[in-house]
Amino acid sequence: MDGTLRIGPLIPIPQLLREMAVDPIDVMREAGIDPALFEDPENTISFTTMGQFLSLCVARSGCPHFGLLVGRQGGISSLGIVGLLSQHSPDVRTALRNIVLHLHLHDRGAVPTLEVQNEMAILGYTIYQKHVASTDQIYDAAIAIAFNLMKTLCGPQWLPSEILFCHAEPVDREPYRTFFKVPLRFDTERTALVFPATWLDQPMQGVNPQLRRILEAEIETLNVLSDGDFVSQLRRVLQNLIVAGCPSVDQAALLLAMHRRTLNRRLNVLGITFKQLLDETRFEIAQQLLRDTRMPVVDIAVALNYASTSAFTRAFRRWSGTTPAAWRAMLQHN
Repeated sequence: MDGTLRIGPLIPIPQLLREMAVDPIDVMREAGIDPALFEDPENTISFTTMGQFLSLCVARSGCPHFGLLVGRQGGISSLGIVGLLSQHSPDVRTALRNIVLHLHLHDRGAVPTLEVQNEMAILGYTIYQKHVASTDQIYDAAIAIAFNLMKTLCGPQWLPSEILFCHAEPVDREPYRTFFKVPLRFDTERTALVFPATWLDQPMQGVNPQLRRILEAEIETLNVLSDGDFVSQLRRVLQNLIVAGCPSVDQAALLLAMHRRTLNRRLNVLGITFKQLLDETRFEIAQQLLRDTRMPVVDIAVALNYASTSAFTRAFRRWSGTTPAAWRAMLQHN
């Protein structure tokens, strides 16, 4: 099933193309997109179509960092009602937690993550939608939006210690260095901002508690209306937990606000086991890392919390009928 994205973060694209002497209407039509879609930021686009559209934008503009340019113009307003709720949260930790918990209302092809390791906060974004083109462009746009978002939440003095990119290093790093002005690492296990965790405790300025309560009620209603698919909810939770390194049934139940027995009972009714869903989700992440990064197989095994590379290889062979290295080689050949 193809996930969807609220088109708000993509609104800068038509003007960017015009500035590069490219007719955006022509590119939209080539991608099979109705130009009217860009008239309202609340409209949605399929993740697959977005990937194809970004591929065409790169090809027609000749700009290999097009996604970065899109994200540079975005920020907290790109996230609609979820971004507004984050702005009226009591502190930065709660603001980011609200984004992690509720961004699925706008983005059904990827998940944001937040974790703390060794006194460093890691705010990440992981695509789980299968068969999406130009994931490097999507990641660049997402991390630039997150960068601007953090500046809004914390103030202009905020800077990350480093930024991680799960895609290969670009031929020209200068556009990235110019915009971010911090250390950059490519070919990592995730795309994320890394910054001191002390920022999470910073109180938010200009918060309106009454507006926050209204927004929370509206988002609760949207959650009930938009996501009756329990399995889809659980898959998104597992994406978060796998990347965070703690994909247990207890943690999943906690994030879904239910007892583990309730979770298992609901899966049993559907004829699915927790282990089956966990394996499928791990396979999706493994494919994404093999396809979109040059991470060694041994590092991917660690990222997916396997006890050894051989254990990961056996699991991947069970899923795909071949080894991770052979699967990657076949993809590159094709």
